[in-house]
Amino acid sequence: MEHKKNSKTDLRRWSGVIFNLSLAVSMLLVLLAFEWKSYQEGPLKQIQASQEQWDDLDVPISIQTPPSPPPQVALIIIQKPDDIQVEDLDYEIDVNTTETTVIPEVVLVDSPPIEEEADEIVDFTEVQASFKGGMDAWYEYLRKNLTYPSQARRMGIEGTVLVRFVVNKDGSVQDVEVLRTIGGGCDEEAMKVIQNSPAWNPGKMRGIPVRSRQVIPIKFKLN
Repeated sequence: MEHKKNSKTDLRRWSGVIFNLSLAVSMLLVLLAFEWKSYQEGPLKQIQASQEQWDDLDVPISIQTPPSPPPQVALIIIQKPDDIQVEDLDYEIDVNTTETTVIPEVVLVDSPPIEEEADEIVDFTEVQASFKGGMDAWYEYLRKNLTYPSQARRMGIEGTVLVRFVVNKDGSVQDVEVLRTIGGGCDEEAMKVIQNSPAWNPGKMRGIPVRSRQVIPIKFKLN
């Protein structure tokens, strides 16, 4: 025979009602706490205006005496003899001209002044400009005149500096500039060795010397 539980003895029968009732009571208490107003009992403190009056203060007038004038110093001018001797210039200038005096006429040239144009710089020539004596002489010149900068040596800087310059018709060098730098004073040293180089063999077009532009690599390498 199966045993059945009596519904009156079930403890969970009123659990939902009690839970809802407790929520309602909690909300009511919260609303009551927010709406509660308290008033302080007792007489209010009365603040009376201060009856003290400020009297006018008599500020004494200060009289400042002007400073005494600076003492006057008498300037004594001492005349010294002039040691500079001026040579006697014996020039005869005749400012009294007569009507018969012939004054030469100033002839003005009607043609415009002649403007000298600089020779064109050629980038590519038939015969390229070269150092006198060939590449062996150029390397010998660099070995004797190129100095490794101490700053670059301390910092361990090495590399190749590209220097561009112009070789004139007479072989002289001008317009030296650096295209690729490595720093550490190597750029300035490369420019200096190019500027102080002796005359080059100029470049030629159709057998005629022309101004040409050259690019030279100068390598800095630590041993």
